[in-house]
Order: sequence, then C-alpha cells, then structure tokens
Amino acid sequence: MSPVVESLFTLLFKYKPFVFEKGRLLLSPSWPAVLVAVVLIVAAVPAIRRYTEVGGKTSNRDRKLLAALRVAVVVLLVLCLLRPSLLVATAVPQQNFIGVLIDDSRSMRIVDLAGQPRSAQLHEWLDDESPLLGALRERFKLRLFSFAAGSARVEGVSELSFSGHRTNLARALDRARQELASVPLSGLVLITDGADNAETGLTEAINSLRDATIPVFAVGVGGEEFSRDIEVARVEVPGEVLQGSSVGADVVVRQRGFDDQTVQLFVEDDGRILSTVDVVLPRAGERTVVRTRFLAEEAGPRLLTFRIAAAEGETVQRNNELQALVTVSDEQARILYFEGEPRHEVAFIRRALHEDQNIALAVLVRSAENKFQSLIVDPDERFGGEQELYGGFPRTRERLYRYSGVILGSVEASFFTADQLRMLSDFVSQRGGGLLALGGRYSFANGGYAGTPVADVLPVVLPTASDPAQFAEVDITPTLFGRSHPAVQLADTLEESQQRWDTLPPLLTVNPIWRTKPGAATLLEGSSESLSDPQVVLAYQRYGAGKSIALTVTDTWQWQMHQDIPLEDQTHEMLWQQLLRWVVSDVPGQVRADLGLDRFAVGETVQLSADVFDDTYLAVNNARVVATITDPTGAVRELPLQWDVEVDGRYRGAFAATHEGYHRVDVEALRNGELLGQDSVTGEAAELTREFFGAEMNRSLLERVADETGGQFYTVATIDELPGDIAFADGGTTVTEVLDLWDMPIFFLLFVALIGAEWSLRKMRRLA
Repeated sequence: MSPVVESLFTLLFKYKPFVFEKGRLLLSPSWPAVLVAVVLIVAAVPAIRRYTEVGGKTSNRDRKLLAALRVAVVVLLVLCLLRPSLLVATAVPQQNFIGVLIDDSRSMRIVDLAGQPRSAQLHEWLDDESPLLGALRERFKLRLFSFAAGSARVEGVSELSFSGHRTNLARALDRARQELASVPLSGLVLITDGADNAETGLTEAINSLRDATIPVFAVGVGGEEFSRDIEVARVEVPGEVLQGSSVGADVVVRQRGFDDQTVQLFVEDDGRILSTVDVVLPRAGERTVVRTRFLAEEAGPRLLTFRIAAAEGETVQRNNELQALVTVSDEQARILYFEGEPRHEVAFIRRALHEDQNIALAVLVRSAENKFQSLIVDPDERFGGEQELYGGFPRTRERLYRYSGVILGSVEASFFTADQLRMLSDFVSQRGGGLLALGGRYSFANGGYAGTPVADVLPVVLPTASDPAQFAEVDITPTLFGRSHPAVQLADTLEESQQRWDTLPPLLTVNPIWRTKPGAATLLEGSSESLSDPQVVLAYQRYGAGKSIALTVTDTWQWQMHQDIPLEDQTHEMLWQQLLRWVVSDVPGQVRADLGLDRFAVGETVQLSADVFDDTYLAVNNARVVATITDPTGAVRELPLQWDVEVDGRYRGAFAATHEGYHRVDVEALRNGELLGQDSVTGEAAELTREFFGAEMNRSLLERVADETGGQFYTVATIDELPGDIAFADGGTTVTEVLDLWDMPIFFLLFVALIGAEWSLRKMRRLA
C-alpha cells in the first residue's frame, strides 16, 4: 500500500491498516445502547413506510430514494450504538524484547541523503538520546546487533565502523532469531538499504521467522533511485581459457542521468589495456549488454578490470569498474576428430593447428569398411605414447572421456552402436565436453541422426525425411549476435572483421538446416540465390555440463586454397584455432575445485568445494581429497576436505585468507591409493567494492521480508510510526486490548454525506 493511501486510510478509519490486519472485529454494545437501537428501529419502520406512501407531487422514484437515504442513516446510527470494536493483542510494557539489526556494511558510507552519508541517518535514529530509541526502550527491552557478512551483538551505534565488505541478510536474521529464542520476542527491526549480496538466499530465513511468529519491521535507508550514476553491473567471462585464446566477455551496464550518452569501456590487465569499446548508455534504469573481445596472452591467474571512467556528478564512483579473475592455462587440451571418409577438411584442419601447442588433435579417419587411419600428431609428446585409436572410435566411456572435445565429421549415425551414440550425448551433458558437428554427405539428417541421442545434443533442428536436400554455395556472414563473438572474429575491430567476412568466397552446404532449438544461438548464416531463406551455418547451445556446436558447411579449406585468397592469408588458421579453443573452453576434469568467489576480503573465511568423479564421470563418495593452499607469502598448508553427505561426489572445507594477494589452491583426490584427478583454482584476497554495486535502497526486497513475516516496511518519512506498530505485533507476552471503532471519522463523514444528500435532493425537487 502506498504511503498516500495508507495515510488516507488512517485518517478515515482511525487506525493504520496494520492494526486492522492484527486485530479481530467484534460488537461490544452496552445494554442501554441495545435498548435504544431497538426502539429506534421499531420507531423507524412505520415512519419510513408512511413516508414512502405519501403522494402529492413527489414521484415514486424520489420517494424510494429519500427512503433509502433515511434507512441508511438509521442503519449507521444502529451500527454506532452497537459499538464496533477491534480486539487486538498488544505487547506488555517492559515484558518483551526487540532485536534491532543495524547494517554495518560499506554501503552505509554512500552520500545520498541530503548531502550526508547513510550512516549519519543511523546515528540520528539510534544514538542514546534519539526519540526513536527512547520510544522503543519505553515499551521494550532492546538487543542491538550489527551485521554485514556476519553478525555480532553491540551496545550502541557508536560501535559500528561501516566497513563490512558484504551484506548477508539471511545470516543476520538467523543469528538474531537464534540468540533471542529463549526470551519473549515481539519482533525484529531491520535497518538497512537492502543490498543483500550474499550467495545464500533469504527464503529459508524468512520461513523460519514466519514459523516462529517473529515479524520483521524493515526500515529502508538510502535513495531508491540515484539521480546520476553509471554502474558496471555484471561481467560474464570464462573462468579458464587456453593461452593465446580470443576471449569474449559480456559486460552489463546500467545508468541514471546519462541517457543516450556514449562512454568508453576499458578492459585492463594489470594496467595494460586489452580492449576498448564505445558504449551507448541505455535509458534510465535499463540495462545494456556490451560484448568485448581480448587476447589471453600471459599464462597464470589474470585479474581483469572492466572500467568506465567516472563522470561528473555521479552519486557512486566505485561501481564504475568490476574485476573478474580468469585463469589462463598453458596446458594442452585433447580433441578427437573422427571423419567417416577421407576429405580435404582433415588435412587443412590439421595444418591450421600444427603449431598450436595448446591443442592436441587426434584424427581418426575411416579409410574403408572397418579400416581406420590414426593421425595423432606428435603422439609421444601430446598423448604420452598412447595408441588408443588404432581400434577405431572409442567403445568405452573411459577412453572417450579422456578428451575435452570431439569433432564429428561426415560419418553416418548407423556406424555407431546405440551405446556409442549415448556415449556421445553423455560426453557433453555429463562429462562436460564440447562437441563440434561438421557438415558433410553423411552428417546431420543426411546421416540419419534424427531421433538419436546425438540429435538431442545438437543446437539445430534436423529436417524431416520429406525435406529435399539442398546443395548450394552460400555466402557466409555473421549474425548480429555473432559479430562480436570471439570465435568468429577475423580482425581486431568489429568493422574490420565484417569487411573480412564480406570478402571471403562462398562455401558448399549439403545439409539443409533452417532452424535452431530454443536457447541456441546462431553465429553465422549463409545465403544463396537458390535458397529461399538464410541457412544456419554456425550455431551452439549449452547442453547439460557441456556445449554443442554445429558447423554445417563442408569445405572451409576453400578459405585457404581458393584463388581469391592470398597465399600468406591466415584466415583459415585463425578461424579454426579460435573455434577449437572455444570447443574446449571451461571443460572440467575429474576433480572440479570451486572457491565460490573470485575475490574475498583479507581475514574472510573462504568456502572451498570440490566435485570428484571417476573416469566414467560418476560421482565418488569414498575418495581422500586434500587441498594444498599456497598464500601470497609462499607459505603452504594442507586442508583435508570432508564429503558433503547431501551431494554425491562433493567435498567441502574452509580456510582463512590471511594475506592480501593471490591464494592458489591445488586439490588432489585419491581412491584406494590411486590418483583420480587434480585441479587448481586461484582467488585473490583484496579490498572488496561489491557493497557499492546495486546500492540503491532495495525497497522490493525489504517489503517482501516484512510482508512475509507479518511486519511492516518503513522509510525515513514513516519511521516515527515504528514504535507504535510494534506494540501490536503477535510475538512475545501480550494482553488483549479493545479499540473503539464507533467514533471513526468515516462514520461522521457518512452521516454528513447521507443527510446532505437528502437535503440536496429535497431542495432540488422543491419538497417540503
């Protein structure tokens, strides 16, 4: 209910809507009042009957209307004589407790209240001499808590430092509920801007409070909308990439007060600018997604900064940049490329990757029925001397899951056994690998894949058997989405890349693919005079734990050997290197370590988890899992992880970040003395700025907390009503109180309105 509507309701009905919600309506007349009401009714009935029967110049309609007005007056009088009341439970003075939770996070330092920080408003409300605190202490015993990432008891607001790096509302509410569980508790007062940036949700905390009949009276601090502000709200970037990869990042930007202005977004690595993008800011309150691309050249953990220069007059400047940690790996990713027939694509893809030290490509070509040619490049170095492909395509999950990616060339579905088709599906969804399906005579619907598990994985809709085959040369161009995707960028800028695409020769397609599945994205499309609609050339989707990609053309080698392509042109090599690095990006191993957060405060307890799988990627619950933590000083400590009984294969532990800088965590899992796998993850302990993001007062969240627990929401303008409202809370030790309603202003106004209406009608009709 809006403040205006609530004020009007209180004016007319004497009490706030909150009091009516907590109370029960009843009639409590005295016996003289009942007697008077009866006499009034008995006397009114014959009088009204005679009144309606009077003839003369009064019309029948007017008589009935006048009678109705008088009946309404009598009913109203009788209702007042019956003395309507509201039965409510009120807190017994000094017999109940109130928990006051005060936000101690850094967002309280934001200056957006009449030129003062939010913390000044808290001091005004909660200093020892403040009227608000005095009114609360007059009726309740108070327990004060400060909260940010954690929660602690305090004696007064003077103990607050407003230096918390994170706000966890759920933890604060749970702590107060548990600590005050043994005393009669009327409710909790939550004073905050509502900027909850913890990983845990509020639902369980709210449910616990509701079950315990503990209302929350939420007080919002700060402005609901900044007048001028630009915020880099979110960055989505792969957590781990191969060295030399072209990396794409999606940056979400929002603003107020800078509609349609153009600013620059910088991507920096340790002060070195990797990329610059012009951003046209959206309308106030809306968000825009900016796609940017950069090259991951240096191995190791890289803390990337995504920054927009601060503009004049911004309310908050520390939300103009956001940092993300990307681990650049110098390891080799293994990819299996299976072709059902010898063709030029094989040789040219191998050539494109020949000098790429981060992609280990194993090629298996079916040269004749049941005969295969294994073209493993540098097997001693890249595959440890394994000769695992000489028997054909892997028949067990253990062998297939050794790879991070699979390229499926022109090979019919009937070549595979039913179990192998299911293995390919599980390779993506369960193992988390990348699958790239190429066009060819025996690919997609032409290869009979419709209705198979592989068709479920693919991002495209396979045509039915009745659809005719389409052999066409298509001119290929990126879609609007694909123009900024790093996998298909052919130059340093979007304009130069588009120009390069415009000059490439057409390619052949023999697989008619017109539609993608819901949730899939098209990066490249092809057009031809012989085709009525554009054809999908390159599309992808996330599927389970992995990704699947469809490249429907058959002869990308033309971009190396076509007569219009200069001999020194590297377009083909660049495209395939980018595609295959994309295929294997973020593919997990048998051990998957996670810190939950890339950055954390010095002294903060970091929660570490590790998911452990066997070589078929089934969860392992009986492993010995140990984390080795190396802090910025070089000190090393071991941390055994314990199995989380609620999640198969998950192990947990925690450690304190004692020094500022990078903390490297190496996790090793063994079962029966045999190594299952290893993983490394890095996080940085540093000063955090997340409290300055989404820092406008979150009214909707605070109203939700109050409504779902039976409390009320207040702002700076309405907080004076708080002490009186808490007196009507359901919790704690209460007494029953009867509030009279017969003298509500609405009754008097109705009397005046009804009598005035009758007088006006008689005046208009010139009645006596």
